[in-house]
Amino acid sequence: MNKNVFLLTILVGIFNFQQSWAVEKPNIVFIMADDLGYADISPYGQDKISTPYLQSMAEKGIRFTQHYAGSNVCAPTRCTLMTGLHQGKAFIRGNKQYENGEGQLPIPSFAYTVAEALKSVGYTTGMFGKWGLGNPGTSGDPLKQGFDHYVGYTDQIRAHNFFPDFLLKDGERIPLDNEVKYLSKKAWHKGIGSYSTGQNVYSHDIIVDEAFKFVEANKDKPFFLYLPFTLPHDNGEAPVLYNEVPDFGSYKVKERWSLNTKGYAEMVTRLDKSVGQLNKLLQKLNIADNTLVIFTSDNGPLLPRTTQKDRLYTDFFDSNGIYRGHKRDFYEGGIRMPFIAMWPGKIKPGAVSEHISTHWDFFATACDAAGASIPKDIDGISYLPALLGNDKAQSQHKFLYWEGNGGADGVAIRMGKWKAVIPTTKNVKQLKFEIYDLEKDPEEQNNIADKHPELQKKFIQLTKDARVPSKHFPKPLLDN
Repeated sequence: MNKNVFLLTILVGIFNFQQSWAVEKPNIVFIMADDLGYADISPYGQDKISTPYLQSMAEKGIRFTQHYAGSNVCAPTRCTLMTGLHQGKAFIRGNKQYENGEGQLPIPSFAYTVAEALKSVGYTTGMFGKWGLGNPGTSGDPLKQGFDHYVGYTDQIRAHNFFPDFLLKDGERIPLDNEVKYLSKKAWHKGIGSYSTGQNVYSHDIIVDEAFKFVEANKDKPFFLYLPFTLPHDNGEAPVLYNEVPDFGSYKVKERWSLNTKGYAEMVTRLDKSVGQLNKLLQKLNIADNTLVIFTSDNGPLLPRTTQKDRLYTDFFDSNGIYRGHKRDFYEGGIRMPFIAMWPGKIKPGAVSEHISTHWDFFATACDAAGASIPKDIDGISYLPALLGNDKAQSQHKFLYWEGNGGADGVAIRMGKWKAVIPTTKNVKQLKFEIYDLEKDPEEQNNIADKHPELQKKFIQLTKDARVPSKHFPKPLLDN
C-alpha cells in the first residue's frame, strides 16, 4: 500500500473514532435548584413568576411529573444524588454538622460518586455551587470525591449568605468585596451563620461565570457539569430575606407584594435566566446536540413562616402546587420535584413522562448515557429509556424509600400507587402509619391505613429490607 494512502487511512480512522467517541459520550449537565417548589416554575403551573427559559426547555425536551428528591432537606439529597444510594443506605441522612470542624458531616473516603464513575471513562468533572458533603481537608472534599475542579460553597450554612466574604475555588479562598456580619458562636450554626451589610459581589454571578468558563475550556472533550445552585434558598440568619438579591428586577413595580415576595420571585427568575444563558452557550459552542441537560430541585419549598407575615411568599406563589407539605416533610410537597431534561435530537420535544424516578437514579442514568459501568450496589435505576421515549425498555422501582433526621424526621415509602408516611421521632413508641392512594388522592388528604392492615405489614417489611443501621443517624424504632 502507498505510504501516503496508508497514513490517510489511519487519519480517517482516528477522525471517525473521535467522532463516534464524542457521540457515545455526551456531555452531561445536572442543574439543581435549592428549595425550589414543584410549582415554582411555569412548566408546572406557576403564573406569577417569570421563567421563560425553563418553559422553553420543557417545550424542547421532556418533563417528568413523578420525579422525587433524595430527601426532604439539603445534605442527604446531595448524598443520594452523588452516590446513587437511597436514605436507607446513604452515608448522610440529615443536615448534621461536623463535630471535628466546620461544615456538614463529610461523606467517607470510600464513597464512590457519579463523578468518579464518569472520570473513569474519560470525563472532566466540575462542580459549581453548594456541595454540603464535606469541607476541604475532610474525606468529603469535592477534589477527593471525583471532581477535577469546583467553585462555590462547601458549607451549606455559609451558602445561606449570597453576599459572602469569600467563595472556595479548588480549596482556596477567593476573597469577595462584601461586608459580612457573623452571628453568635453559641447559636446552632456555631457562629458560621451570617448576613451582609455591605453588598457588592453576588455569589451566584461568580458561580455562573466560573461554570461557563469550565464549559468553554472543555468543549472539545466530554465533561460532567454539576450545578447545585443556591437560588432560591432563604437566609434564615438574616434580619430580612429580600437583601439576598442585588435588586428586584421586573418585580420592583409590584406595589402590593411584600419585599420578601419580590425577592423570592427575582431569585427564581435569575435562576431561570442562568439556565437560558447556559443553553445559549452550548449552542454557541456547537455542542448542544451532544449535551444532556437536566434541571430539578433538591427538596420542597420553604414552610411559610406564619409568625412573620412578610415571609408567606411560598403560600402566595402556591410553590408546592396541589401537594401537601413543604421542605422537611415527607408528604409530596416536600419531595416531589420539577424535572426537565433536554437533549436535542435524542429527546422528543414537548414530551411528558409519568415514570416514577428519583435523584438516586441519576448515577445509573449518567453511567448509562456515558457508557460507564453501573455499580451493582447502588439503588438507582437508569431513566435513560424514559428520556428517549422508550417506555417499553424502562425498568421500574419496586419501591422508593426515604428517612429523615434532625428536624426532618420520619420515614416515607412509595410502592406503586401506595405511599406510607411514618413518624419516627423519639417521642413515638410504636410505628404509626399514614397510607395514601396517590392515584386517587395525590393531595394526601385521606389516610386509609386502618383499612389496609396488609399494606402496613408490607411497608414494615420494606423498611427492614431497605434500611441499614447508621451510627450517625440512628433510628432505634426501626433498628429494633
